[in-house]
Amino acid sequence: MKVSVQALFDLKGRIAVVTGGAGHLGHAISEALAECGSLVFTASKNISKKHERFNALKAKFPKQIRALTLDIGSSEAIRAAFTQVVYKCGKIDILVNNAYFGGPGKLEEISEDSWQQGIDGTINSVFRCTKEIIPFMKKTNGGSIINIASMYGMVSPVPEVYSDSGYDNPPYYGAGKAAVIQFTRYTACHLAKYGIRVNTVSPGPFPNDEVKKNEAFIRRLKEKVPLGRMGIPSELKGVIVLLASDASSFITGVNIPVDGGWTAW
Repeated sequence: MKVSVQALFDLKGRIAVVTGGAGHLGHAISEALAECGSLVFTASKNISKKHERFNALKAKFPKQIRALTLDIGSSEAIRAAFTQVVYKCGKIDILVNNAYFGGPGKLEEISEDSWQQGIDGTINSVFRCTKEIIPFMKKTNGGSIINIASMYGMVSPVPEVYSDSGYDNPPYYGAGKAAVIQFTRYTACHLAKYGIRVNTVSPGPFPNDEVKKNEAFIRRLKEKVPLGRMGIPSELKGVIVLLASDASSFITGVNIPVDGGWTAW
């Protein structure tokens, strides 16, 4: 049976959970899924901190955007949140592991506690959410899990780019994001028999408005990007819809960089 391209990307009737769904990149991810018809739960430990972006999403998609309290640092909280969604909607079809927590720190100065916190906020949180979603997706014989990693899970930050900018990329961040990419491969192979697909998106330089104020830093970043510019959150929308929809029904275990060519050097 032939299926139209429009039908392949249609997400009507799908239920999605996006952790960090009202954040800098998360709001574009949530918007993309809603635009294609999905009911989207934008999950956050404290959605009120992201109220402007959430309210904008809710105003644009009043019937498709809902808030969900979820602490990615707690398996019990994750399980309770997913159970709440399934109770209301009957299923969860799409999980986007986008949320992250951690702090700054240079290699020579970072404490062991900070290291542990950063690893917890990168790979451990993805492990928790993935583990807790499996029973729900197994019951519906399928689903799509999309993990948000980073180009720094593939290559190292260039120290000269960061220089005196004050935006040192902490050592645990890339280590944790590299683990996310490998964990994606592992889970994709082990969950395929249940019809559950698992893929990774690795964003490149997508600085927020505050970081953009540092013109010298942004100039150095641009010099490293083959396309010669920074990314904007909306440029993640296409790949997210691809991996969430039937358009990627034979794609699992892959990592897709969205980095302007940074990792192609």
